[in-house]
Amino acid sequence: MSKASVSAADRKAYIVTGPTSGIGRLAAIELAKHGMVILVGRNLRKLDEVASVIQQKKQLAISIACDLSDVQSVRRAAAEIIALNLPIAGLLNNAGIMQMRSTTNALGWDTTFATNHLGPFALTEALLPHLPDSARVIFVASGVEDPKRTPAKAAGFRGGRFISVIASTRGEWQPGGSSNPGFDAYATSKQCILAATMALARENPRLRINAIEPGFTPNTGLGRDANAAFRLVANYILPLLAPFIRYWSTPKRASRLEAKVLTNQSGQTGIYYDERGESMLGSTLVQDRGFQDRVVAETRALLSSV
Repeated sequence: MSKASVSAADRKAYIVTGPTSGIGRLAAIELAKHGMVILVGRNLRKLDEVASVIQQKKQLAISIACDLSDVQSVRRAAAEIIALNLPIAGLLNNAGIMQMRSTTNALGWDTTFATNHLGPFALTEALLPHLPDSARVIFVASGVEDPKRTPAKAAGFRGGRFISVIASTRGEWQPGGSSNPGFDAYATSKQCILAATMALARENPRLRINAIEPGFTPNTGLGRDANAAFRLVANYILPLLAPFIRYWSTPKRASRLEAKVLTNQSGQTGIYYDERGESMLGSTLVQDRGFQDRVVAETRALLSSV
């Protein structure tokens, strides 16, 4: 769909990051029932494929290329979205990665931390002044940030290992973490974005800013760089068990939850929803307002230097 024709639309618009696979793809298709969907992701060809699926149903979608690990790319994407001049009803920060081995972006920052925390934060901050009152923002968090959460410990996580935002960009974490490469980066990035959710909700009472723990959903693109054996089990065996195990979910269930919370008219804000759509608490550290404010302040300071 051309941007010229989009600008004339008077329907609600929903922004979805990471919409080309897994939960994000299903959520985008579900949200298209409620209004136009702005698809934000790295691969324009894949974005257009999802847009085509939506458009075949006589619904509206537009693609905007953006690499969330690259702050400048995020800023360009935000400028494109703002230029569309659409009534944005919701922003779903769904995109995320969990690398088995650490990599860095063009700035030398840890890619997991940049993609899961810095990118969504930067995109949201850029769009906040342009969101109408009562617009909804969702960040996808994860219970693995909590070192006391039983299923996370069983999977080998040891919670967020936050030292500082700068240290996180360097791939430096508190000692005593996971023996699995990449787990500390993932848990810390999710801890930071969850803390930021709570701080942003307090700072912006005119908006509805919440977080979701989608549940353990093994057959998503999250662990796409895992070995073939793990992907085989994750894609074809574990999903059969998900409906019967607490804390587990499926992409279909998780996507419906994301769409439900993003279109919820209740006015709730500062809520952390579990995989069943019920309120839950993050780690003790995340509940600390001082920590929430520190994460936001350090993140803003870092991003302003780029």
